[in-house]
Amino acid sequence: MEEMTKHGKLGQAAMKADMDRKTARKYVAAGKLPSEMKAPRDWRTRPDPFVEHWPDVQARLEETPELEAKTLFEMLCEERPDRYADGQLRTLQRRVKAWRAAHGPEREVVLGQRHRAGEAAQTDFTTTAELGVTIAGQAFVHLLCVLVLPYSNWQWATVCLSESLAALRRGVQRALFQLGRVPRHHQTDNSTAATHRIPDGDKGFVDGRRRPFNDGYLAMMRHFGMTPRTTEVGAKEQNGDVEAGHRALKRRLEQALLIRGSRDFADRDAWQAFVDEQLRKANRRRGPRVGEELAAMRPLDVGRLPEFVEDTAVVSEWSTIRICKNAYSVPSRLIGEALRVHLYEDRIEAYFGDQLELACERLRGRNGHRIDYRHVIWSLVRKPGGFARYVYREEMFPSVVFRRAYDAIQTPHHGTAGDLEYLRILYLAASTMQVDVEAALVALFDQAEPITADRVKELVGRAATPAIPDLVAPTVDLLAYDQLLTEVAA
Repeated sequence: MEEMTKHGKLGQAAMKADMDRKTARKYVAAGKLPSEMKAPRDWRTRPDPFVEHWPDVQARLEETPELEAKTLFEMLCEERPDRYADGQLRTLQRRVKAWRAAHGPEREVVLGQRHRAGEAAQTDFTTTAELGVTIAGQAFVHLLCVLVLPYSNWQWATVCLSESLAALRRGVQRALFQLGRVPRHHQTDNSTAATHRIPDGDKGFVDGRRRPFNDGYLAMMRHFGMTPRTTEVGAKEQNGDVEAGHRALKRRLEQALLIRGSRDFADRDAWQAFVDEQLRKANRRRGPRVGEELAAMRPLDVGRLPEFVEDTAVVSEWSTIRICKNAYSVPSRLIGEALRVHLYEDRIEAYFGDQLELACERLRGRNGHRIDYRHVIWSLVRKPGGFARYVYREEMFPSVVFRRAYDAIQTPHHGTAGDLEYLRILYLAASTMQVDVEAALVALFDQAEPITADRVKELVGRAATPAIPDLVAPTVDLLAYDQLLTEVAA
């Protein structure tokens, strides 16, 4: 049309528009654009198979609007199996969708919110399985604790192993110390890291109120001077800024990993440093809104919180303590004593007074156990009859070599006698060095000798005796000192 106003030549105008001459003539004659000549289709290409029974379907929808088209179709197929086939489901779905839009119930509207600078921070956890990160060649299963400032979309992420309170504390304070400022509010979802777990069926309320905050989470909020708030139960959109940022964050990390050419890192700290560097680059491009956020927030004027949750556990008669539904063994001399436990995100430390009694990796999940044979071996040697049905019997084989030794001992000895012979070897490993005992067992296997506690003890003793070097005492010439003093005086 524009070309026709310039010169009025139909052929030239059609060529400019990359259009056939006859098509161009049709639009010029009508004086309308192609989009203006389209008319809505008011005919069907095939008969409607549901026209006869649509009133029944509509009546059911009016009575129960939550019914899905697939459910209604299955009901029709059961009532009239000779009338309907699977290929007609899509037709019914389109009709039901059109009915909902024209006559269905009102739907909930998401109300967009206007964010204010420095008002709040949102925190959430996200999985990272799709990134395929490995640590020293081993798959690294972990999460990211992500904090976002909704006004500027400033973002920070911390590598975590779980959605625990310790992980949330570490993630929040790493972000705050990176900012150097503190917002007025901190918002998270109703995870058990921040709120108490409630019974099923309570709809997220306790005594008519929201789920109450954990004491540890409230203590963290008081320390940093932030007001805690949570989303409604099941309302993820209320934490929408941080939720929406997960996909963009992982896409950014994926691209950075592709450029790096490797997804393997030396350790967890190296992976965290890589994530930090990518977020620094992203945050530098957030523009002046980050400056507005920083100006609106108050300075961070408190120190770091310890990155652990403190708990107390009493040592049971099994010489174990239970922490977060998992069992850990401790020295048997502590049975009946209360231990002070520092629960980190990735490890636990147990203290009796100021003495560290246990430090080990933290177990994930529930009903797990980590039993050190050194803590219970003396009781097993005294009561070998209890070994056969000992609850933690499999933990008494520190390696495959020890398991092979036990099986070899049970060949000539059966029952308690064989158990006692193996327990004496295990006791030797606990009182000397496990690696020396294991080396002695390997040597006996290589030489096809019978496995006995006395023979293992002999080999360990021979290996443990250090060779004393023959040293020759040097002759000291004291005249050298006189010569040195003479030169200094000169």
